Amino acid sequence: MRRNVLAQALAAYVHFAGILLLAGILTAELVLYRQVLTPEQARAIQRLDMLYPLAALLVLGSGLARLFWFAKEPSFYLDNPVFWIKMGLFVAVALASVVPTIHFLRWSPRLKQGHRPEISDRQYRHIRAHLWSECILLLLIPLAAVLMARGIGG
Repeated sequence: MRRNVLAQALAAYVHFAGILLLAGILTAELVLYRQVLTPEQARAIQRLDMLYPLAALLVLGSGLARLFWFAKEPSFYLDNPVFWIKMGLFVAVALASVVPTIHFLRWSPRLKQGHRPEISDRQYRHIRAHLWSECILLLLIPLAAVLMARGIGG
């Protein structure tokens, strides 16, 4: 059974707000992450990274709510290969975020002592590559959504 138009609009709004929040957090991490960080900058990155999975859960939860209750029939999505590409991209973003999260968490002992994190050249390049990969993959998700909404793949 389809919900009313206002509920559909609110579900879409929460989904889009979550996507913007996710993109904003990722962009902030990318901008703030440097090889030389003050303890305050490192803590700010850690706090942002703690919000990242919450934003991802908001996107996932609101997306599932839209899928089952507030958008087109579930079969419109579930039978569309572009939908599964979109879901694969979402999972790829989540997996790519694991390495930076572990890296940021490893700073905690030094930060508790008031020291800045030590980041080698190799670590810095590796984490930057992961952050950029997340950004690129995240940018492909709306493309899949637009294609799917226009009936491509269905």
